[in-house]
Amino acid sequence: MTYEYMFKFIVVGNSGVGKSSLLSRFTEQKFKISHEPTIGVEIGARTITIDGHLIKIQVWDTVGQESFHSLTRSYYRAAAGALLVYDVTRRDTFDSISKWLQNAEQEVANLQSILIGNKVDLSDRIQVQTEEGKKFADQHGLLFKETSAKDNLCIDEAFNEVAERIYQKIISGEINIENNLSGIKKPPKENLTEENISNHKKRKCC
Repeated sequence: MTYEYMFKFIVVGNSGVGKSSLLSRFTEQKFKISHEPTIGVEIGARTITIDGHLIKIQVWDTVGQESFHSLTRSYYRAAAGALLVYDVTRRDTFDSISKWLQNAEQEVANLQSILIGNKVDLSDRIQVQTEEGKKFADQHGLLFKETSAKDNLCIDEAFNEVAERIYQKIISGEINIENNLSGIKKPPKENLTEENISNHKKRKCC
């Protein structure tokens, strides 16, 4: 599939918060009822349009178990964006976000991140209120969204807002795409023609 930039995203958070469900909902537009725990990393991709430009989002869903944290941190490198995910029905997963954020910031200097409170469809079991999530995000300069992979609530918006922030920083020069660790790549020039881009836009496959 033709694209003008590819952004690498990572999805991190405790085991069971719905990272794999977010990935499948965004990349495949479907909800998987059950998932085996991710071991290592699962990768998906989808192409979106920002200001008329085709952007391929490559999403790395990382393992959440404590015993694999050193492995997970190796996947942070050369990432442009991050989704820090907690389960709104489990306070312990929210309390762990500081650790996930610290790990990410230690590995990536200019990571664009969003805090995700997932599973808001389980409204009768919520332990972490919206105001708490917003406060944490504001304190750390993060974007913020509450989502439901099951109900397809705000999934696209979450990924798109991070991608838009990255794109604007490319345009402003704040992000140097020539840096191999930027998490941003351009396709081989022979694949990037005006005809291919125009045909892709006409198909509206984003």
